[in-house]
Amino acid sequence: MRAFLLIAAAVMAFAATMIVESTDANAVVCARGVYRAGCAGYRGAVVVRRPAAVCRTVWVNGVRVRRCV
Repeated sequence: MRAFLLIAAAVMAFAATMIVESTDANAVVCARGVYRAGCAGYRGAVVVRRPAAVCRTVWVNGVRVRRCV
């Protein structure tokens, strides 16, 4: 009886391990900084410079406001 319970516990532990799905290990890290944005992965790294800010002056309720995008 003890051997049967031990085997049953081993089978249950194995079944519980097989039920849990593992996710893909994608080692890609991306960061966005003040001057540049970039990503690094298993195939290499990419760095992208941010475009220059475009500013324009608009009138809001009779006041000049500078809006930058």
